[in-house]
Amino acid sequence: MNSADQTILSCLLASLTQGEQPWLVTVAATIGSSPRPVGSLVAFRADGSQVGSVSGGCVEEDLIARLLAGEFAGPQVYLTEYGVSAEDNEKWGLPCGGRLELAIQQLDSKDLHWVRDAYQAMMTRQTLRRTVALTLGETQISPAAQFAPLEVRDDAMTHCFGPRHRLLLVGAGRLAASLSTLALAMDYEVMLADSREWALDQWQGPQVEKILGLPDDVVREHAADEHCAVITLSHDPRVDDMALMEALDSACWYVGALGSVRTTEKRLRRLSQLGLSPDALARLHAPVGISIGSKTAMEIAVSIMAELTQLRGEARNSARNA
Repeated sequence: MNSADQTILSCLLASLTQGEQPWLVTVAATIGSSPRPVGSLVAFRADGSQVGSVSGGCVEEDLIARLLAGEFAGPQVYLTEYGVSAEDNEKWGLPCGGRLELAIQQLDSKDLHWVRDAYQAMMTRQTLRRTVALTLGETQISPAAQFAPLEVRDDAMTHCFGPRHRLLLVGAGRLAASLSTLALAMDYEVMLADSREWALDQWQGPQVEKILGLPDDVVREHAADEHCAVITLSHDPRVDDMALMEALDSACWYVGALGSVRTTEKRLRRLSQLGLSPDALARLHAPVGISIGSKTAMEIAVSIMAELTQLRGEARNSARNA
């Protein structure tokens, strides 16, 4: 399953290969509440079809009409706003006080190379920086050491394409099935690891990549970069601790473990005795999830995905304000 951005780039690639001139629309800035974060994308083809979203739908309807009327034709990048007034907010269905600035770029054959490169980068978990000259519409792609927030200057816009967020779940079970369902709906790539072949054979959750192997080896091979999150769910300290030791000493951005407060205290003592530093232990989110009084598997899954969403939002805001 491709991520939303991969799907958009794939649409652009197909359109350009067929000799069309599609539009790529990017959320360049938001003020107040907004339905989509900065950097969100939507692609429009000449027949009016679209992939992706920048709002709840009303903005896209207006955009399609303006695009097909030729308002945003040509190589330059157009910046246009929605929600400038209270009347606009009501008309376009934007949240109260919200304002949306969009960068609209019509692509042609000269853009085929960078669209292909960006798509391949996402497929191979690389990060690329897209720099667009606003006046000429020329796009340059270059490697980026890390993902950076979108930036619009007087003469250019920079925007990164990077790997899809990956969620590695250690331990097949009911909670893993519920968590996988939500994570896939929220555009995560989900992998399931278990050293028990029978547990993977009896998996009753959604279609995900299932990996049979020792948890530390799986973490090391599949979830060691800054776009990965690892959550242990096996209820077996021998399994969970192996995964946690590897994950807490890696670059992955989130490490969580299922268990009560008492279980967490015992786990932290064990991991400390096994040689993990206080700084590494401080990275552990346990008990995993935010406190919402959850009891069922789906409720616990909601609390976990809420925590991931909260932390990603805080990271985006911190990067934008840096």
